[in-house]
Amino acid sequence: MSQSITRRACLQGLAATSASLALPAAHAAPGDEILIGQSAHLTGPAAAQLVRVLKGQELALEEFNERKGGVAGRKVRLITLDDAYDPKRCVENVHTLIDKEKVVALYGLGSTANVAAVLPVLAEKKVPLISVYTGAPSLRTPQHPYFFTTMASYRDEVGKMVQNLVSGQRKRIAVAVLNNAFGKEMAPMVEDVAKEHGASVVATQAIDITGANAVNACKLLGDAKPDGLIIMAFGPMFVPTVKAARAYIGVPIYGPTIANSRNSIEALGDEARGIAFTRLLPNALRPTLNVIRDYGAAMERAKIPIDYDHFFGYVNLRVLLEGLRRAGKSVTPQSLVTTMERAGTMDIGGYKLNYGPNNHHGSKLVELTIIGPGGRYIS
Repeated sequence: MSQSITRRACLQGLAATSASLALPAAHAAPGDEILIGQSAHLTGPAAAQLVRVLKGQELALEEFNERKGGVAGRKVRLITLDDAYDPKRCVENVHTLIDKEKVVALYGLGSTANVAAVLPVLAEKKVPLISVYTGAPSLRTPQHPYFFTTMASYRDEVGKMVQNLVSGQRKRIAVAVLNNAFGKEMAPMVEDVAKEHGASVVATQAIDITGANAVNACKLLGDAKPDGLIIMAFGPMFVPTVKAARAYIGVPIYGPTIANSRNSIEALGDEARGIAFTRLLPNALRPTLNVIRDYGAAMERAKIPIDYDHFFGYVNLRVLLEGLRRAGKSVTPQSLVTTMERAGTMDIGGYKLNYGPNNHHGSKLVELTIIGPGGRYIS
């Protein structure tokens, strides 16, 4: 049985499968709701990372439907199913969303393995996936006809980290990755990017998603005498890895956007100070763009403090909603693909993306943000 995702459901741990009520028959006729679908890890080892992101999505959707009139009067409804971080369940969910719920687009899938498992289904069903919570380069090459991203890739992120390390004469880099398929892709990629910038990876260790082996891994990384550490990972392992790195390595620590979770920063306390995270969106704490001001107003209405987690979900869904708006009231999966490929510059309140027939990956923006005293962002 399916039901709409609510803030209460998220805060209670995103238990079980959460989905909105299904519409029967074919894709909704003009005047009915436009359905979009998401498979996400509402439960499982990485679920806590998504709580605030999902709320950000919810705020963007509410704003679009209630304050902007939806798509020419048609409201958009997001159906989200739980895959528990499991690729097989993700594929099953995608079949349900396309075949049963008749969504016009998929959105916001998480994990490299899940998205990789779904790409063949998109080609078979000819339904687009717009925006995912993974920047794995392997998913982007070659270009998939039904897959569009909204933010820079992991390779772009690592490039920014390594550039910053090298500029400070720190060229001996240690790397911590997840002990899974994601980590196996990240490790050689970081080595390649380091070489491109005149640096070298002196040690790499794979860490279980629970962080159970973080101490031993960081001892081994410390033995290599690095002068910088890149933790190319996320989830529960991040906090114990940072703590162990502080104890056994003692060098500047860098992490990707997906690891920049308020939960992790609060859990680390003063040990979060000085961590440099890549940022793939404009600075959510400085209302210099319309999209940031819109986000701030949405957060104020919801009585939630501004952070990057909510902003991540908010902006990602706004990109898809803009695609739906441009496709118009009678949007279909194919017309949405055509719309995205013809979009050119897509301006989301000052956050600008570019799409074309040969470019399904709209942004390469990467900046760095530093955690200061009290868990505050200082840049």
